[in-house]
Amino acid sequence: MNQHFPGPQNPVNQPAFNLPPVVFWLAAAMVAIHVARVFLLPGDWNAAILLYFAFWPVRYSAEILGTGAAPGGLFADVWSFVTYGFLHGGATHIVFNLLWMAIFGTAVARRFGSTRFLVLSALCAAAGAATHLLFHFGETAPMVGASAAISGHMAAALRFVFELGGPLGAFRRQDLGAYRMPAVSLRDSLANRQVLGFMGVWFGLNIVFGLMSTPLTGGAGSIAWEAHIGGFVMGLLLFPVLDPVPRQTLR
Repeated sequence: MNQHFPGPQNPVNQPAFNLPPVVFWLAAAMVAIHVARVFLLPGDWNAAILLYFAFWPVRYSAEILGTGAAPGGLFADVWSFVTYGFLHGGATHIVFNLLWMAIFGTAVARRFGSTRFLVLSALCAAAGAATHLLFHFGETAPMVGASAAISGHMAAALRFVFELGGPLGAFRRQDLGAYRMPAVSLRDSLANRQVLGFMGVWFGLNIVFGLMSTPLTGGAGSIAWEAHIGGFVMGLLLFPVLDPVPRQTLR
């Protein structure tokens, strides 16, 4: 369902702090899955969910791939590139991810509409899993969390939120039309100091904490920083493909 974005109106009447339905229901699904796993389902069920739906690099080793021996077989080899994003390692992990999705996912969903937003989320999650696999091929530790998809939301949002008239621009609109301002090219966007500064801090934190194997989110595992970067890069690349707003041309 595509959303309608009205022209300038009284900002008091605009639901500026309301989550778009697609973001709300996606967050609700993640919370429901986590609550069910942790509090409602028996331990062996939780273990089975991880086996079938978390992302396990070992699935793709030469000894296992194509044999159907891993739980879920060939189908799980494919769907786990996305389904791992619905699972989280702990309460702090999911809270951090949902807060970031509420910020950046909301901006993208208001611009893209529900269908394009979900396509972006799924492809960024898959790109994050593929990047993680490249660096951790054959490892037996699973990866869970929506961070790669949310990194893609962040990358897509950076393409328009700082533009003139955008929600974080120097001159900004106060209605939902701020999320529909035309974006410049990637090259021009990367010339924006705000975009570059944000990206520099974000990449730096991911690399530093990833190499230190320090779990920022309070879970037992380390940060899958490679997946974050894979999702982010995919978000940058997909933005012009999925963006429904005609691009701005600088002269």
